[in-house]
Amino acid sequence: MKKVTIHTLRKMKQAGERISMLTAYDASFARLLDQAQIDVLLVGDSLGMVVQGHDTTLPVTMDQMVYHCAAVARGTERAHLVGDMPFGSYQAGADEAVKNAMRLVAEGGMEAVKLEGGRRVRRGDRAHRARRHPGDGPHRAHPAVGPQDGRLRGAGAVARTRRRG
Repeated sequence: MKKVTIHTLRKMKQAGERISMLTAYDASFARLLDQAQIDVLLVGDSLGMVVQGHDTTLPVTMDQMVYHCAAVARGTERAHLVGDMPFGSYQAGADEAVKNAMRLVAEGGMEAVKLEGGRRVRRGDRAHRARRHPGDGPHRAHPAVGPQDGRLRGAGAVARTRRRG
């Protein structure tokens, strides 16, 4: 199996090919998805709800994300790996964001990191790019409002209610 890289994904996009992406939280599931030739595996902070049983992603820590990222990396040979930055891991400032992103890459084996937010994330994203070295892996700034955005807690509750009801 040939490894999916950021260059592979760019070529797929340019060719109009579909790119598959699913979430994994452990080595066993990552291995299954990798064998199914999923292109990108996201280790999401949604593990707080899916694996740990919390109502939100807010309790998920950096240490927990590193642990799950490393497990997924051990179960993967082909897929491109993206690790989610949990709430509190980048909001304090660019230095903290870069330090935590580097943990997901170095300790967690991720090839890219994803963070959520709007304009407030762009400053940290620019700071991260300024600190990058030529050999560093890519990152993803996901300029959207995520479940961690405390201002929208009510919206999340409404969405959960509609799904259940």
